[in-house]
Amino acid sequence: MQPRGRPKKYRIVRLDPRINQFSPRGRPGRPNEVDLNMDQFEAIRLADYMGLPQKKAAKLMRISQQTFSRILTRAHKSLANALVNGHTIKIQGGHYVISSRE
Repeated sequence: MQPRGRPKKYRIVRLDPRINQFSPRGRPGRPNEVDLNMDQFEAIRLADYMGLPQKKAAKLMRISQQTFSRILTRAHKSLANALVNGHTIKIQGGHYVISSRE
């Protein structure tokens, strides 16, 4: 069965994270996990860490500003869930290509 709808565009990610998992200390047992896709990681890096405006960050990822905003909102929600509930954050997956070209 073929996927429905429009094919998903690859997101351009410029930095492969050196660390791909964060876990809380002082939490007995194995805490639940929250997945953060690579495009969400890149959106957080560009908008929050580097302080770029959404329009410029979206252009670097070669997506629309609206798509960038949705990705960033999902990333913020995932991070907030992990921080509030003490979950492990795993950075993995997504529809992306690592590129250093401008």
